[in-house]
Order: sequence, then C-alpha cells, then structure tokens
Amino acid sequence: MEENMITGCFTVYCRKWKSYHAKKKRDKRREGLRKEDYIIKDQKDATLGRVPGTVNGQQFLVQNCENCNIYVFDHSAAINIDDCVNCNFFLGPIKSSVFIRDCKNCKFILSCQQFRTRDCNKIDIFLCCNTQPIIEASSGMRFGCYQYFYPELADHFKSAGVTVFNNNWGNIHDFTQDPDEQHFSNLPEDAKIEDFLSIPLAEEFSKMNISLDVSKSVVPKTHGNRRKPSDESTLVVFFNDGSCSARAFSFINAMRSSHQECTLIQTKEVELKPEDAQRVFNTDSYNNIVQQGAVIGMEYNGDDCVETCKTEALNFMKGSVGLVFVSQSQSEAEKQIEDFYNFADMQMAV
Repeated sequence: MEENMITGCFTVYCRKWKSYHAKKKRDKRREGLRKEDYIIKDQKDATLGRVPGTVNGQQFLVQNCENCNIYVFDHSAAINIDDCVNCNFFLGPIKSSVFIRDCKNCKFILSCQQFRTRDCNKIDIFLCCNTQPIIEASSGMRFGCYQYFYPELADHFKSAGVTVFNNNWGNIHDFTQDPDEQHFSNLPEDAKIEDFLSIPLAEEFSKMNISLDVSKSVVPKTHGNRRKPSDESTLVVFFNDGSCSARAFSFINAMRSSHQECTLIQTKEVELKPEDAQRVFNTDSYNNIVQQGAVIGMEYNGDDCVETCKTEALNFMKGSVGLVFVSQSQSEAEKQIEDFYNFADMQMAV
C-alpha cells in the first residue's frame, strides 16, 4: 500500500516536472516575439506579407484591409481573417484552423486542417483542407483545388501536419442551408491560379521562385465532387516503402502528361490494418506490406482507365522495389473504390 502511494506520487511529480519544463520551453520560444510581426491590419491598396521563416508556426491575424494582395509564405498555427474587402490572399499551411469572417469580394489560396467562414460574400478559394470545410451565414462561395509551389512549401506542409493527399476541397458543409438558394459552388474546372492571384513582384518576394505549373504543385490537382467524365473508374494504391509519396507524384505527372483522357478524381493517405487491407483488396496478399505505414490511394476515371492505369503501373514497377495495386476490372474497381474511401472517411472522422 505504502509502496503504491510512493510510486503514484513519483508519477505525478514526473508529469508536473515535464509539464513545467514544456511550458518553460514554450515561453522561451515566445521571448522576443513582437505582436506586430504577426498582424496585418488597416491596410489599403498595398501588396505585403511574410517570407519563409518569419511566422514559423505562430498564430497570425489579418484585419480590416481593402484592395490588398497579402502573402504569407510560411506555416502558422492558426489564422483569422476579419473585415477584409476586395483582397487577395495566399496563406501558407495552417496547423489547425483558418477562420474567415465578415469578408467580401476576396480570393484565397490556402491549406489547413480546418476551414470555416462566417458572414462572408463572394469569396473564391483554391483550397487544401484535411477535414470537411464549413461555411456559415455565407453566400457566393466558390471552391477549387489548391495549386501552388515554392521551394520551402513541402517542408511547410510537414511542419503544419497538413497532408497533401487528404484534400476535401469540394466536400463543403453549409451550416445555414437554404432550400431556395445554393450558397456555394465549384470554380470552373479550367480556372487558373494566375487569373485569381498573381505572383508577387514586390522586392521582398523576388527570390521566392514561385511556380503555378500544375505539374510542380505540392498538392495534386483533383476533380473533386464534380460530375465524373466517364462511367469507368479504377483504384490505384501505392504502398509505403519510404518513397511512396514521390512515386505517387511521379505516377500522377505521367498520367497527366500521357493520358489526359484519365482524370484524377480523389486521393487519400491512410493507414490500413491487415484486416482492412483484406476487406478492400479481397486478398491477404497485402496484409504484411500495409503494416509498413500509410498507403496512398487514388481514384482515376475515364474510358479504359482500368487498362491504362494497369499499363502505367507496370512501367513504374520496372526497376523498383515499391509495390503498387491497380484494380483488375471495372466491376472489381467499383467495390474497391467504395470500400477504400468509406474506410478512409471513417478513419478521418475518428
């Protein structure tokens, strides 16, 4: 009894000691931070922002700006945008949430874990969001798939914990649904980033090496919830071998370059247990390899996409130890896509 009490007291002491020193580290990191470095407010007719290394995971705030181009080329903890009119934004990866309130006639390119708007009107967004985006008391909202590149961006995604393959840009939840009015829609499929937000020419951004080339984008461009071009789809899965993300992007670029008749509908990165793999693939052949880490699944759509993806996957397996799964027939693909994405959605909702 006495020994258990001593052990318990020691455990509590250790927890308090760890908590105390964790707080000390956080406080030390905050020393020397200036509030004004993390706020942009009361600006008009200006181009301004932050370059890599200047935000570095802190919270950020934009307030009361008009006719501005605002660029935050860094990762942040959270961002609030309030009372902005006729402004254009690029926001680097956001670890938790971006909350846009009381804004109108604005355009955004942003990536985050959570996205929400309230009391907004006529907003265009190229979005990468790891959870379901939410709009409230907002109208004239148009969404498209995030596309952007600068050299530090991939590391900024990792620092923010935002996964480029789990993009729910088109899966919008409207808290204020109206049977007589649709508050959101998709941007045109051929919408180009440069028509909405230009590359900044200001001297402070001159060395950013920004590219709007789709093939360089850190986030793959997906079709989302738009109507599918064809009745035929297939599932392609890259298994974790330490480089499956790079192989997945190489596959996507090869398909875009050589097989434009096939459209990338959606992607998901998710961990599978052996029993999950057996249910999705209807075989135990992948039960061991799924234990090596998260897999990347893709749905492609288009006439003859099953055979096209099978052929392209065989080319990628030549000289590679990485394993790729492709549905073998259209009938099998329908069930495999449903099982894989239903499982992925359930995992992300946990």
